[in-house]
Order: sequence, then C-alpha cells, then structure tokens
Amino acid sequence: MSKGGDKRPIIIRRKKVVHAHHGGAWKIALADFMTALMALFLVMWILSVSSEETRRGVAEYFSTPLVTAITGGDMSGSTSVIPGGGPDPTHSDGERARIDVMQHTRPSAQERRFFNDLQERIERVIERDPELRELRNQMRFDLTREGLRIQLLDTEQRPMFELGSDQVAPYMRSLLRTIAPLLNELPNDLSISGHTDSVPYAGGYRGYSNWELSNDRANASRRELVAGGLDPDQLLRVSGFADRVLLADTAPTDPINRRIELVVLLPEIAEAIRNPGVLAPDAQFSEEEVPKELVPQNTPQANDDQ
Repeated sequence: MSKGGDKRPIIIRRKKVVHAHHGGAWKIALADFMTALMALFLVMWILSVSSEETRRGVAEYFSTPLVTAITGGDMSGSTSVIPGGGPDPTHSDGERARIDVMQHTRPSAQERRFFNDLQERIERVIERDPELRELRNQMRFDLTREGLRIQLLDTEQRPMFELGSDQVAPYMRSLLRTIAPLLNELPNDLSISGHTDSVPYAGGYRGYSNWELSNDRANASRRELVAGGLDPDQLLRVSGFADRVLLADTAPTDPINRRIELVVLLPEIAEAIRNPGVLAPDAQFSEEEVPKELVPQNTPQANDDQ
C-alpha cells in the first residue's frame, strides 16, 4: 500500500478552441451557383417549347463569331472589331473600302438561313410533283459571293432547250413557272444568266453564235418566270456568257455546261451592280504609269517608243 506522500497530482490539459468568424463568402458562392442553375433550367425549358426554326436560329447565333455579329455579317477575316477603323462599326472607309465588293461580301447568318429556307421550299415543291421530281438531279443549289445560285443543267437525255435554239422544253417551262412564286418570297433582286458548251455554230462567231444563244435562252427563262408570277421589278440582270464560264472539272463540250443560272442576289451585290462607281481621280493611271502593252500601236507615243 502506497504512502500518502507518494501520490502525484493528475494534470488535465485542455486546449482552448477559439471559433474565428468565417464570414459570408460561402453564401455568395451558393447564391451564384443557384442563379446559374436556375438560368440553365430556364434555357432548357425555353428550348423544349420552341420550334425547330427558333432552335436553329439560336444555334446559328452562338456559332457566329463576334466580329461577324458586330459587322453585320462581314466575314472577311479581319481582326479589327471596328472594320472601318473609325468609331462606327458600319463605317465604310479605311479597311472596308468598297472598291471590290465582290471580293469581300459574304452572306450573313440570317441571309444564309433565308436562303436555306428558300432552297428547302423549292425542293419540297419539286418533290411533290412527279414530273418535276425527275428534274431534281439537274438542279444545283450553292451559296456564292453573289448570293444563292440555282443552276438548271442540261443532259443529253433531258435537255432544257431544243438543240441550238431558245425554245424552252415543256418540263423546263413547268419548272420555271413553279419556282417563280417562291422567288417572290424574298425581296432580293434576281440575276439570270445563260451558258452554253463550246460546240460552235457553222458560221462561228461572225453570225448567230453561242453568245446570242446564251443570251436568248436567259431571256426565254426570264419570260417563263414572269409568266409564272415572278415580280418583274425583282429582275436586275439578264446576260449570256456563251461558253466562257465552264463548270469545274468538265470538258468544254460537256452538255452539263449548257445551263441557266438564277442568282438571288445579296443586297450589297445588287447595289454594286446598280452603282458600279469609279475610282477616285488620284487612283487613275497617269501617263507615266500606263503600261506600254496598253498603248495603241498607231499612237505617236507608241511610235516614239519603238
């Protein structure tokens, strides 16, 4: 048995815990998270009750680059948010000088959507008609710098015109008169061009040639479109190119080069056609800058140089 003097005191050590003030940062983070979550559910609900066209428009909006959206559809690849170098995004000077509209114009996202809708409506109308359905393989749709191009192509088995004339084939007439009202649905101007293959007439280019034939066929197509209900005021250009503009990867004599092209023009292109304009006076050639190849050989200047 131990003695009383041998007992050691029991020491209990307790750590004092100080509860520091943690602040309300977590509340702000939670509020932000709940707001974002509510916005997500709201967007998902709106998309679920929206039409297919609305969803397509939303998708195109988010796929459009910021520069394109600011400049109203200009996709020239410029890195400047303000294309003209001035305070107004619609400024037309400087970087966006409109000397060559054909080179820099691109359809905007909205214009592409309108053109796609027009193409789909034309295809649906053709698909419902058994006679026109056979012509679907002779039609091509594509977007160009000028706008929506609709090409009506010839084949040996089903030519669009009588051989060597501007006499419209019955199915071609039916096709043109069917699509005419659909072209009225857009306010854009229309361009019509005729093209031929390179098979020449007996008289060559001295008499009636592919130049006259292509132009006459374009005019014959214009008459059929107007007869089908096309507004004549939408027609801006009717032209013939003979065999000078061949399709890519085709032989000059290929029947597919005998074609009619309808182009639903972009507003900028239509404006450039109406007002071609000229270069500023200081941009014209001076006498010293005129290349010798451009100087007529019977002029005094040409004689002096020889």
